[in-house]
Amino acid sequence: MQRPTRYALLACAALVLAACSATADERDGRAPTVPGGVTAQASSATSVHVMWEASADDKGVTGYEVLQRGTRVKAVPGEKHMIDVDGLAPATAYSFTVRARDAAGNLSAPSAPVAVTTPAPSPADHGPPTAPGALRGRADGSRAATLSWRRATDDVGVTSYDIYQEDVRIHSVSGRETGARVTGLRPGTVYTFTVRARDAADNSSPDSNAVDLTTASEPGAPASTAPTELAARYGKVAGVPTVDLSWLPPDTGGPVTSYQLFLDGRLTTTIVFGAAPPPGRTSYSLTVSSEKPGTRYSVKLRAQLPDGKWGDFSAQRTVVIGG
Repeated sequence: MQRPTRYALLACAALVLAACSATADERDGRAPTVPGGVTAQASSATSVHVMWEASADDKGVTGYEVLQRGTRVKAVPGEKHMIDVDGLAPATAYSFTVRARDAAGNLSAPSAPVAVTTPAPSPADHGPPTAPGALRGRADGSRAATLSWRRATDDVGVTSYDIYQEDVRIHSVSGRETGARVTGLRPGTVYTFTVRARDAADNSSPDSNAVDLTTASEPGAPASTAPTELAARYGKVAGVPTVDLSWLPPDTGGPVTSYQLFLDGRLTTTIVFGAAPPPGRTSYSLTVSSEKPGTRYSVKLRAQLPDGKWGDFSAQRTVVIGG
């Protein structure tokens, strides 16, 4: 029996690899759709905030690329739909496009170009804008919300407003706007929004007041189990700095004896009241490590339900030391 030569084996291996490659291409040979709704907003004299709507793909979008006149300047994972492009020149015209990428490396065509011009620098502008006032909002069904606020003031001028959800910036609009629509939310969920103003020197204002919105539940979904009316303030107990909390327990069909408390997004402690929790409004003081002015502490909590599972999160509150 004649054995296959080394060259024959290599040829077979090449055929197998080619077949595998062809199979992979057949599995995902389509490029994602072109990203839509691309906007570019100058956030300061040296940065632009680029946003877009999600693309569709038969297997799934894994990332997006932001291009400036055809040259890639940023890449983000598929779940992100915005990015800041920094290090730009003041008083300069730019043009941005966005394209989507899938797991097979297929790239969509670039979006339509969006032009933006960075403002001139303001060397004398060292003070931040005032906080936007009277933030209000409403949930638009189960997956969107509309916000509005009163204009901030600045000694030179406000270039943009940044919308934050639990201390994470999720949207930006021009300094000429006093409202925004936020999409991509989850049904039956409590959201806490704040807004900050920004000027051309990249100074950000303090937070506006916080507004809590609950998106509508989908048909047949259970009622929310989130604690409500969470309030937080800075305090001291025997000279030790604390964040003092109070809230209303959720209606769970039974007494709520335990809560998980999250500080700056991380589980910090479990509050256990025992078999007889206090009636009505509940309070708790959390010891914190710093009392340096300007230190921010963000807190939220959730209750343990009668079946042992953890319920929905409350709205989030942020305490600023000395603020």
